[in-house]
Amino acid sequence: MKLLSLNCHAWHEEQQMEKIRHLAAAIAEKEYDVIALQEVNQTIGDSAEHVVKHDNYARVLLQELEQLGVTGYSMVWGFSHLVYGRYEEGSVILTRHPVIEEHSFFVSQSTDKHSPKTRKIVGATIQYGDQPLSFYSCHMGWWHDPIEPFQYQADQLLEQMKKDGHTFLLGDFNNDASLDQQGYAYLMENGLHDTYTLAEEKDTGITVKGKITGWSDNQQDLRIDLILSTEPVAVKSSKVIFNGEHKPVVSDHFGVEAHVEMK
Repeated sequence: MKLLSLNCHAWHEEQQMEKIRHLAAAIAEKEYDVIALQEVNQTIGDSAEHVVKHDNYARVLLQELEQLGVTGYSMVWGFSHLVYGRYEEGSVILTRHPVIEEHSFFVSQSTDKHSPKTRKIVGATIQYGDQPLSFYSCHMGWWHDPIEPFQYQADQLLEQMKKDGHTFLLGDFNNDASLDQQGYAYLMENGLHDTYTLAEEKDTGITVKGKITGWSDNQQDLRIDLILSTEPVAVKSSKVIFNGEHKPVVSDHFGVEAHVEMK
């Protein structure tokens, strides 16, 4: 089973359409089973935020895939909050497998669409072979945030996982995996398994270099984009992608892909 997670930084990138085409070409080549996208934006319009609009980044991506002859991906979209007074931002799951159930829930204390710290998780339970599996696209807050601390959000997420059986959490967790006693360690202490550490083959895992939105003072290499599992799994490989070495850069985050061997 091939998985991909990417924080798209949608419609904030220069040469945005070219970067979408690079992403579509990689998806066509690699045939991911499930793709989790964060910061999936669409312009604010008259219709309700939950409606997928014509310029929804993921919708445009699917159109580019169709141009390449790739069809069959289902899309689950969820709106989280407004950004810059111009966009409706949310998260997406794309999958080539039958969707049994869609999921959408807040993990932040705030549900105010005008707050950039509002966080909603979007997910799908799919039929993979003879078993149901759940996948969540996660865009989380920061460990030390005094208004929306990561630990509260993680607790909401972990509580939801208890209801869903075997679940994969993919996304931008905004907590560097190298730091002790912060968000990443908290997730591991609460029973999650990192496909990166389980992988037989892996690279550095770094998905952010230098300053990006939300990390304006950063001067470190960060591993904050993760693919986690509620159960231990056999992982053939974990690789960073769209970093300029393994496919062109398409966002201010690099993506991460994992090849999981499911029974």
